[in-house]
Amino acid sequence: MNDTVRGVCELLGLDALNFANEGKLLIAVAREAAESVLAHLRSHPLGRDAAIIGEVVPRAGVRSVGLYGVKRTLDLPHAEPLPRIC
Repeated sequence: MNDTVRGVCELLGLDALNFANEGKLLIAVAREAAESVLAHLRSHPLGRDAAIIGEVVPRAGVRSVGLYGVKRTLDLPHAEPLPRIC
């Protein structure tokens, strides 16, 4: 997540992971292929900000690690995400 988005969300008490979002992609690949896939994504202008953001581990649930190393369990959204209204 870009630092500007992270900062605004922290200031407003919002969770960016529960917003409707367009133009984002999450790819899960074997650990051995991660760097190669990342290099290919970054070779395209639209993939210049591609990043490895996590790893799959043998444990139930999904956890995120925040800016200061704080770990939290991610829950499902409480309601359907609001659609983007143009």
